[in-house]
Amino acid sequence: MSANVTVRGSDDVTASEPAAAVEAAAAGAAGTPGPIGPDRTVAVVGTGTMGQGIAQVALVAGHPVRLYDSAPGRAEEAVAALTARLDRLVEKGRLDATARAAAVGRLHAAGELAELADAALVVEAIVELLPVKQQLFTDLEKVVGDDTVLATNTSSLSVTAIAGGLRLPGRFVGLHFFNPAPLLPLVEVVSGFATEQDVATRAYATMRGWGKTPVRCADTPGFIVNRVARPFYAEALRVFEEGAADPATIDAALRECGGFRMGPFELTDLIGQDVNEAVTRSVWESFYQDPKFTPSLAQRRLVESGRLGRKTGQGWFSYAEGAERPEPHTADPAEAPRRITVHGDLGPAEALVGLFEEAGIEVRREEGDGGYVELPSGGELSLADGETSFEYHQQDIVYFDLALDYATAGRIVLSAREDVGAAVLAEAVGLFQALGKQVSVIGDVPGMIVARTVAMLADIAADTVARGVATAEDVDTAMRLGVNYPAGPLEWAGRVGYRRTCGLLRELHERYATGRYAPGLGLVRRAAAEDAAEAADAGEAVGAGDAEDSR
Repeated sequence: MSANVTVRGSDDVTASEPAAAVEAAAAGAAGTPGPIGPDRTVAVVGTGTMGQGIAQVALVAGHPVRLYDSAPGRAEEAVAALTARLDRLVEKGRLDATARAAAVGRLHAAGELAELADAALVVEAIVELLPVKQQLFTDLEKVVGDDTVLATNTSSLSVTAIAGGLRLPGRFVGLHFFNPAPLLPLVEVVSGFATEQDVATRAYATMRGWGKTPVRCADTPGFIVNRVARPFYAEALRVFEEGAADPATIDAALRECGGFRMGPFELTDLIGQDVNEAVTRSVWESFYQDPKFTPSLAQRRLVESGRLGRKTGQGWFSYAEGAERPEPHTADPAEAPRRITVHGDLGPAEALVGLFEEAGIEVRREEGDGGYVELPSGGELSLADGETSFEYHQQDIVYFDLALDYATAGRIVLSAREDVGAAVLAEAVGLFQALGKQVSVIGDVPGMIVARTVAMLADIAADTVARGVATAEDVDTAMRLGVNYPAGPLEWAGRVGYRRTCGLLRELHERYATGRYAPGLGLVRRAAAEDAAEAADAGEAVGAGDAEDSR
């Protein structure tokens, strides 16, 4: 019987037995390993939040499920909790009573590992300690059959290392679900050094059969999501540490201008500062202290002070009863200029020209390189490029930040040196306020907030692809589905332009000569390919023009 459930809440999951059957048929026709059939038992070891979530996904997909936990009574408690979750789905009309009864009938607690002997797949979701996991799988190998797929849900440990002592390490794979497992669609299917291709393919097909969106990746620190996501936190912390903006303003910039669902400060408060800092430190140490992953001293001090976020009532923000959330810095109303002159092409910000005109501002166009907006006072308004306003001490330069979509952005961020002309800054503020935007003015920091964050995300993403960890499509998919990014980093960099993205990082590298911002070869190659494609297009256009002239 099909158990179709639509994702709506943390108890829900999208999965169906027919989906698994279709996957199996397609795989069989193609001669590749198909998914584990819904008639086969799935065992889950570890009955915490993640273990229960994984068990629920497998259960609703139609599998018999056995739960095991080393703590006496925990497996039985988990069975009761899962049964209650299914009852809530019935109450909400997302699971019929017959399907619920069938699922409960397939769910069992196991008192010892020996009861998992007939499992076709065992997924581990226990404490993140390498020796503990290694011992568990050594014990499991003595119980299950040689064709059983063994999987770890680890988010921070090496899949290769966990499988290192196994008799058959080829049947071991990482299945990294995201919390809450029934709700979030992404699963990273991680191949360790010894994982057999057929095993990874079967695990991938099984996840698709469960209604998930799997992505493939090699065993590398942080896999895809936890590796590529580091700059989202790190660049915000860097801007804060330099005194350019406060946490509330940085969060607002990335939410309202960058389109991210949450800002990094509120998000790390939700995750737990200790957890987020530990992941950052783990990735940094695993990459032999690569400066691109350097942890933040400010975050370390927050952890040392015990301000871990929501769970302790205080992190970057206070969560005490009645505490008021700090507001982002927002500029006072200013008068918009009646006319502006746009020199050259504004690149990723070109859409602003039409928005200015719609707001009733007269726009004059002038040909030229290095697109910028000339204000009536003589000041210049430029898209963040990695340089700073104070470097142009003989002219008034105001930078504005990158936006995901300037038409829908609720906030625009400006940056200028402290002694920039008051009239120039007022015109810049008023210009964007005329578009109905809130405006935040931050310190004179190179690359600002959104632009440097997107550039660094793209750099790490491009490096991940260049090193063969995952495909570009899987990287972008993972970041959109795993951490709700508004666009995949490589997709976004492609829209901005790889050459422009690479150029911004080179400017940052010139100002922070630590190697952190030096663009990696993956991004440099993409920028070179973009240049070559543009040159080829220009050549074709010239050739077409010559043909016209000859006629």
